[in-house]
Amino acid sequence: MEARAEARYIRISAQKARLVVDLIRGRNAGEAINTLRSTNKRIAPTVEKVLKSAIANAQNRSEEVDVDKLFVSEAYVNEGPRAKRIRPAPMGRAYRYQRRSAHIVITVTEKE
Repeated sequence: MEARAEARYIRISAQKARLVVDLIRGRNAGEAINTLRSTNKRIAPTVEKVLKSAIANAQNRSEEVDVDKLFVSEAYVNEGPRAKRIRPAPMGRAYRYQRRSAHIVITVTEKE
């Protein structure tokens, strides 16, 4: 039994989100939630929400799913689109900068 959840266009760089997602990959679902609650990063609550959504998707797909046997089989972060912005600079110039976004994907699977 495999279920997947995805959060798209999250306003954080993929590099920063990967730091948190790497902590939960391969862990038991309950253990992963506890890890995310104690992680002191801005993206941690969002990753927790995606994980809970994946668990709920597994329950909706099949009634026989044992939530205690679920573990995070896949967890990855892809880069989303970048919003180009311009910041005023000295002497009438302009500096360009990019506001990055990310797509977070988490898959949970039941252990045999």
